[in-house]
Amino acid sequence: MTIPLTLTPARRADGTSVLTVVGEIDQSNAGTLAAALDGIRGPVVVDLAGVEYLDSAGLNVLFAHSTRLELIAPPLLAPLLTISGLTELVPVHAAKGSAPDTPPR
Repeated sequence: MTIPLTLTPARRADGTSVLTVVGEIDQSNAGTLAAALDGIRGPVVVDLAGVEYLDSAGLNVLFAHSTRLELIAPPLLAPLLTISGLTELVPVHAAKGSAPDTPPR
């Protein structure tokens, strides 16, 4: 069963935009994620801690916005982000309560 995608925009005290993503990111909803990122100006932290599945459509969205992203990712996504090469372009931090940050590139 697919877990619906929930996107929650916010701002940190320092003004940094944050987009918290929960659910599964796949071809059926990657456009929703892209539209949300398109609607946020400037740098944005994408918190993927609540993402349980990410397919190539979701990866394509992240790559398309990679020049302005910083990611927070759960251990489940770490291998995918590394193998795809996204960790070479985007700072990726471990979600709270999980493994340490991805080693520097």
